[in-house]
Amino acid sequence: MPRTEEIHSEGFSIINNVFTESEIENIISLIEKTTGNNPENSTFRKSQDLFAIRQFHKEVPETLPFIFNQNVQDIIESNFGKGYFITKSIYFDKPENSNWFVAYHQDLTISVDKKADVQNFENWTVKQNQFAVQPPAEILEDNFTIRIHIDKTTKDNGALKVINNSHSKGIVRIENFDFKNEKETICEVEKGGIMIMKPLLFHASNKTTNNERRRVIHIEFSKKQLPSGLEWSEKTILQN
Repeated sequence: MPRTEEIHSEGFSIINNVFTESEIENIISLIEKTTGNNPENSTFRKSQDLFAIRQFHKEVPETLPFIFNQNVQDIIESNFGKGYFITKSIYFDKPENSNWFVAYHQDLTISVDKKADVQNFENWTVKQNQFAVQPPAEILEDNFTIRIHIDKTTKDNGALKVINNSHSKGIVRIENFDFKNEKETICEVEKGGIMIMKPLLFHASNKTTNNERRRVIHIEFSKKQLPSGLEWSEKTILQN
């Protein structure tokens, strides 16, 4: 099945060998340099089960030339076209003994620059002066996410599991979703590979059971202009 068709029909696609070993090592080195120099940064979240960097592309911008190598640029353009920009990014580091797991959910919120009374924008929250809101489904349906795998990810160290084609059902309350009759896939990805997924795809991850670390860079993209003066708070145009 062609990649674009797979993303549209299944809601996700896995592509291995997108990054060289050298590119991954450069990315790791830049992350470690940043976290070592700024241990108390407010965008860092640290616990025994998870270390995360929110607004990753702004906190570690030196990684962007390595992340957006020619392979990634070609993948984005061939599957989605031109005009997409970064709207959110998070770096996850799940340690070897992590008990962290995430239940099935859809990615329903976007990060914006302010709170405003805009029709069909709801469920507002704010964290560290960053506003998040659930936009209308048509905005989420047009967006996509790329997850860059810095470590080999398997069912034993918390690979994402997804419900195939669940993105096609729109925004669904989880208690109304019939999991029994759906196909589940565990998305194992090699080190240096990526997973592309649609935000409305139901996804989850299990605890780590094999004492292997899992590091992932999660980057969300859109090309939508927001209404009523709202702006994407983390918007970053991709440079060729």
